[in-house]
Amino acid sequence: MSGMVPGRDYVGVGVGAVVRRADGRVFLARRGPEARNEAGCWEFPGGTVDFGETLEETVRREFREEYGMEIEVTGLRGVADHLLPAEGQHWVSVSFEARHVGGEPRILEPGKCTEIGWFEEDALPSPLAASAELARRP
Repeated sequence: MSGMVPGRDYVGVGVGAVVRRADGRVFLARRGPEARNEAGCWEFPGGTVDFGETLEETVRREFREEYGMEIEVTGLRGVADHLLPAEGQHWVSVSFEARHVGGEPRILEPGKCTEIGWFEEDALPSPLAASAELARRP
């Protein structure tokens, strides 16, 4: 499928995680101008599953690559259709529960992310990405 773009040319599979630290706050990131979609929106981070990679491997890799964080996946939160008609995209989003186990979060890919933070789950920033709205309602 050389040159084909996931989410546009075929249904893409994305993963994300609601990562908690010891005090119960959850980690969110604001999508930057180079994000694949929903730039400027806050999300529970993750990314696109690569061929041959498991869902859990993907989410752990993405947190390492983008934020220098180590996470432990503790469960499946949900699976949802992530349709973005205005952007011509179609994804299947798999959301996990996870806990922060190492690494002080920092932005390692500034084009894809402009801001990060830990938030109370009942006081999340806005606007939220569609995938984050879906993950909130397991």
